[in-house]
Amino acid sequence: MAKFTRSVVIRLLWWFLMIFGGAFFCVYLDIQEENLFFSPLFHLITFSAGIVITKLAFNAAATGGRELKKGRSENTPRLETDSIVTTGIYSCMRHPMLFGLGLLPPGWALLLGSPHFIFYLAPLEVISIVIMVLTFEEVECKRKFGSAYLEYRKRVPAVSLSFRCLKWLFTGTVPK
Repeated sequence: MAKFTRSVVIRLLWWFLMIFGGAFFCVYLDIQEENLFFSPLFHLITFSAGIVITKLAFNAAATGGRELKKGRSENTPRLETDSIVTTGIYSCMRHPMLFGLGLLPPGWALLLGSPHFIFYLAPLEVISIVIMVLTFEEVECKRKFGSAYLEYRKRVPAVSLSFRCLKWLFTGTVPK
């Protein structure tokens, strides 16, 4: 059985609660009122956009995950590293996986076609993810890697919206 640290378990439970709990709650609200949830055209548009955004989210997580594996030794718990990773996509941004996973709430909301989820809860969940990264992830990295992380942080932004970095993140190929 895979071992996970307490921090990872808490984050995974938070994700599960956000994605699925938020979806059930918002769909329940949508059913209670007559809104766009009952429009086939709205669902066609949102579902198509949701597929694209969700695919980008999983591509980003995969690109970051492949590179992050290089920082794990054999006895390191899953989803953790024991050495700082500054290569590959991590030379372009410090939190590529979490940036990609930040696309999951809006992608999931669009797939469901839930107006409450799309317009209200998904944006709040994205903000929650940003706060989680800036509080938990950054603090853990500083504690774990010390001055090496502080130097890395000076050179590389938490997230980069440059075309080159985004292309790399979403396709997994290094742009020239």
